[in-house]
Amino acid sequence: MIYTIPVAFLLIHNTMGFVDKKTIIVSKAMGDRDLATFWIAILRPLLGTLAGAFIQAFFLCFTDFGIPASVGGGYEVIATLLYNQMLGGIPDFNRGAVIAMILLIPSIGSICILQLLERFNIRYTRISQADLRKNPLRDTGWGVSSTAISVAILSIFAVIFVVPLVEEWPYQTSFSLEHFAAVFTDSELITVYWHSLVMALLTAFLGTLAAYGAALITARSTLPPRYKRVIESIALVTNAIPGMVLGVAYLFLFSGSGLQNTLLLMILCNIVHYFSTPYLMMKNSLSKMNAGWETTAMLMGDSWLQTILRVVTPNALSSLIEVFSYYFINSMVTISALIFIAGARTMVLTTMIKQLQYVNRFNEVFVLSLLILATNLIAKGLFSCLASYKASHPVKERRSIQLFGNRKEAVQ
Repeated sequence: MIYTIPVAFLLIHNTMGFVDKKTIIVSKAMGDRDLATFWIAILRPLLGTLAGAFIQAFFLCFTDFGIPASVGGGYEVIATLLYNQMLGGIPDFNRGAVIAMILLIPSIGSICILQLLERFNIRYTRISQADLRKNPLRDTGWGVSSTAISVAILSIFAVIFVVPLVEEWPYQTSFSLEHFAAVFTDSELITVYWHSLVMALLTAFLGTLAAYGAALITARSTLPPRYKRVIESIALVTNAIPGMVLGVAYLFLFSGSGLQNTLLLMILCNIVHYFSTPYLMMKNSLSKMNAGWETTAMLMGDSWLQTILRVVTPNALSSLIEVFSYYFINSMVTISALIFIAGARTMVLTTMIKQLQYVNRFNEVFVLSLLILATNLIAKGLFSCLASYKASHPVKERRSIQLFGNRKEAVQ
């Protein structure tokens, strides 16, 4: 459950930023009950996003390999079964391919559900940042609940901070930094860390461009619907394909080619693997923006591309930062697809951790896990600062336009 919280939260939080808060005030003014207001102003605009978040969380649980392999013990799930068939002591590629096909079965239902809920998408002419009425009891209650949940989640990770800082857990618990020194003086592990960092940065940059471009085509362009449906289908399929199945497919497809066991192949795999959530985030954001911007810009003499660069992109900057952050963080922690396509010279931190687990080098495992956590926290802090800076410096552009012989100023 904890593993799925970030994905679901990002999708819902991102869409909530584009929900018109004034709807709540209007609903209250019209005498609606609390449940009716909750449905009309919050649940109804989030219906498609909630379904997408549910499906994303389901597939993360259904296809995840890292957690069952680490703490599952003798309880075998389909992801570990696939791994054992493909990379076990006696590989059976034919049986592994059949198991990979079974992992695709739930994708059919998810595609149908998302297509059905697409018709419920709500587009606002204008998003009002209205101040909601304060309620000390409500705000305190939800604040305490959120804090308690956060503390409960963080407490689970306490062991990661304790074990590397003692000599030999649990027998010699005196403070020691020798495990950190051993990792940071190991040139192989440092090289693996740089591989992860480069892969995550390039995946985030190229993946953000891909997700934004696809969302612009489906949400803000005038292309025929059949072309938009192609992109929608690709996004739904990538959402439905488990990471392990994708890794197996790349293993077979690029075997013997120049891309085999390269960082470029791993970057491409990550972009495809995580494409669905960034695409949905960008599409939900762009769909909530004013649909008349392109028409107004056309009257002002701007092309569609100029409108995207000057108007849409500045207003979508917060979502772009979230997408970049999502790609980066997930690329740093992913293992399910990379376990099949990473080579000896392109090992990343997560695959190295899996290798160290086999030889019971758990001290190094915890240190590398802390290194991943620290990198992601620093990156998340930078992204949050960028998002806060953008929020405190709204983009306003004054343009002169000629309408019916009268020159007027327009604010975008």
